[in-house]
Amino acid sequence: MQLALFILVSALTLGGALGVVATRNVVHAALFLLLSLLGVAGVYLLLFAEFLALVQVLIYGGAVTIVVLFAVMLTRSSEYPRISDNRQWPLALLVALAVAAVLGTAFWVAPQVDAQPQAPVFTGLAASLFTKWALPFEIASLVLLVALIGAIIIARTPAASDADEPAADGGR
Repeated sequence: MQLALFILVSALTLGGALGVVATRNVVHAALFLLLSLLGVAGVYLLLFAEFLALVQVLIYGGAVTIVVLFAVMLTRSSEYPRISDNRQWPLALLVALAVAAVLGTAFWVAPQVDAQPQAPVFTGLAASLFTKWALPFEIASLVLLVALIGAIIIARTPAASDADEPAADGGR
């Protein structure tokens, strides 16, 4: 059962990663990135690391994807020339296949480890988060909220054109 779940979550992670590099739409790439990061959280759950899975979803799945979407919102596509295909993709494909071969070989050659899950103790971490680091955490969340509001205002404000500005010579 665990092997089947691992294969399913791994396929989800790899499918999302392939979607990130294969799509030409930046918004779709951000959504594929979110899918891949959620797959990694699933791997953490299979390893009985619930805290890491939660952090993966909240920090990477939420915050990183929001930052990527900010970049998409703030980038005006009309200001940049059309980006064409990169001529170095065959070299990138060759390097990716070499890395996959090395990692695959290491996976198959490595001895199987028989480890039992252990319940971690989070009392010290919880006490630290809710006492010593509570104020910096709230300040960081307020800064991100202000950045979100600012990004929305900047992205939604139409660019000022010469026709909208009053004439400098009094309208003559």
